[in-house]
Amino acid sequence: MTPDAPVVFVVDDDSSVRDSLRRLITSVGFLVEVFPSAQAFMRARRPDAPGCLVLDVRLPGLSGLDLQRELADTDAALPIIFLTGHGDIPMSVRAMKAGAVEFLTKPFREQDLLDAIRHAIERDRALRTERQELTELRGRHASLTRRERDVLARIVAGLLNKQIAGELGTTEATVKEQRAHVMAKMQAGSVADLVRFAARLGITPAGSGSTPPKVG
Repeated sequence: MTPDAPVVFVVDDDSSVRDSLRRLITSVGFLVEVFPSAQAFMRARRPDAPGCLVLDVRLPGLSGLDLQRELADTDAALPIIFLTGHGDIPMSVRAMKAGAVEFLTKPFREQDLLDAIRHAIERDRALRTERQELTELRGRHASLTRRERDVLARIVAGLLNKQIAGELGTTEATVKEQRAHVMAKMQAGSVADLVRFAARLGITPAGSGSTPPKVG
């Protein structure tokens, strides 16, 4: 198993369903781990790899929808594909609104499940990349001095070096030097990059006439 090999987790209390799903999913090259209950899944140590969760709605103890809520409160949430033999429209709407990738009613087409799994894994890859990038951005921001953070907040507000110097009670030459440090430490190639980074970090622009950046 390579570190980045995707893993499909299957949670279903029916052993025959678990075996059938394992055979189907492994037949297209994915690694599979199966669990008889939500509690067993929660107790297991998951590999640090892209993946998704194929989850039965009705389970003993913690239900599939309950597990979805539990995972939503963690930093390790997985894209979920729900399977059910007792689905109804309100239940599927509730699951999809909470972020489920798909809601399939048994019996389902095998290809529909495999397509949903591929889509879910791609979504998880993208989310993991985004989380990693944000972690790196936070590390860069943490490397700034307090004054450099003050300068950053005013750069993204659109203030010129002269205006920043006036607000911080220093010289333009000093601001220019600190600005260069901010750009280097944040690995920003332009002010536009810096504005995007600040928006992702939730940094509020500071200084006269500043308006919060639109976070997207």
